[in-house]
Amino acid sequence: MKILSVASELFPLVKTGGLADVTGALPLALKDHGVEVRTLLPAYPSVLSAVGTTRKLVDLGEVLGERATLLSVSFMGLDLLLLDAPGFFNRKGGPYLDQAGKDYPDNWKRFAALAQTGAEIAAGLLPDWRPDLVHAHDWQAALTPVYMRYAEAPEIPSLLTIHNIAFQGQFPAEHFGGLQLPPHAFMEVLEYYGTMSFMKAGLLTAHAISTVSPSYAEEILTPEFGMGLEGVIGSRAPDLHGIVNGIDATIWNPARDPSIDSGYTSASLKKRKANRTALAQAFSIDDDDGPLFCVISRLTWQKGMDLLPDVVDQIIAAGGRLVVLGSGEFGIEGALVHAASRHASRVGVKIGYDEPLSHLMQAGSDAILIPSRFEPCGLTQLYGLRYGCVPVVARTGGLNDTVIDANEAALASQAATGIQFWPVTVEGLRQALRRTFRLYRDDKTWGQMQKAGMKSDVSWGRSAARYADLYKSLTSKGQ
Repeated sequence: MKILSVASELFPLVKTGGLADVTGALPLALKDHGVEVRTLLPAYPSVLSAVGTTRKLVDLGEVLGERATLLSVSFMGLDLLLLDAPGFFNRKGGPYLDQAGKDYPDNWKRFAALAQTGAEIAAGLLPDWRPDLVHAHDWQAALTPVYMRYAEAPEIPSLLTIHNIAFQGQFPAEHFGGLQLPPHAFMEVLEYYGTMSFMKAGLLTAHAISTVSPSYAEEILTPEFGMGLEGVIGSRAPDLHGIVNGIDATIWNPARDPSIDSGYTSASLKKRKANRTALAQAFSIDDDDGPLFCVISRLTWQKGMDLLPDVVDQIIAAGGRLVVLGSGEFGIEGALVHAASRHASRVGVKIGYDEPLSHLMQAGSDAILIPSRFEPCGLTQLYGLRYGCVPVVARTGGLNDTVIDANEAALASQAATGIQFWPVTVEGLRQALRRTFRLYRDDKTWGQMQKAGMKSDVSWGRSAARYADLYKSLTSKGQ
């Protein structure tokens, strides 16, 4: 089976969040199920620099007003199709934001061009390769099934995956004319309270919809989590599938991770201590026997990071330590930096992102705090499970699906892998921390939780099988 994946980012070439991890790892996992994936990705400068020599496939002429060429390259086992449109993608900022941190004003056109190219590939642009199904990811690729619907070409099935419904690709209606869609497409699929929504349009036109955990699939049907699109999603409920993400168990492997000081397995947890010491040194904090908590996150309201400054004193008073890696809202960053200045030997904060350091934090910390108000799937808790870094998580979305709360029954059966809490308030987080400290003081129980987490299947194996089955069901319907 041949699949065209359309995405705006892909690890390890370009990453702003978990979307890149999925689009980079899922194609590799699908190979075991006889599924061949080619991923259409913008040819950002960083991508072209990393992949080296490419092969020119098609001169596309102008795509939505900009000269473009379709390139091909294989990179680290991934088959890539690169949309080389310098007018859209040859920029010094990030994929979506300029150097000042502001959205590019033509993001609507940049990612419409990506989607339109995906639809042309689906329609037979390449003489020697045509996909059996198109898999579009998030709002940046959500117009792909829209262009496919309105194209005069044989129809093939499409799947749209929602990685985070909070990001919807909403743009002024005045730009509609630049999309090169028929006039009736605006009211039929794109119009959203006087604007246009790429995500809404994709939800209405894709043959099926998936999201990145079963719980999140249920949550986005409600006003609390649907972000204004719950009605649209509800109208497609029979076509909605929740498939939890996995992680690349080769990259995230504590036994052979080059980014950590000491490799270990669930049978050699004592070796984690060397990583604990290295982590304390990296953040210039005390190295002692108190529990070491970590946070690896965007520092935003969605992630519950506004609650963290209010519990720092509690963590320190109970004998714990805290290390934070991330960036986000200015006020949260400032509050955490201030907390680190108050507790210089117990709290370390690094604003920004550092991939090797994030591995060491998982390998050296005792617990990872993830108090998200909503979390479609989440990956950091999966890394935590894999590394024996016990997740302390809000009971929502994929966090609920992947972490087994340390209640009495789970502890008695040695199935517990973390601590869940709700509601996402300061007091809710305080209670979770009190539970965590109690559990940590019981060496046997804590060790059992670490081992249970490390034995959890957090790889792409089962999830890739579910995607392969979904692809087969969609392609068989068209036969």
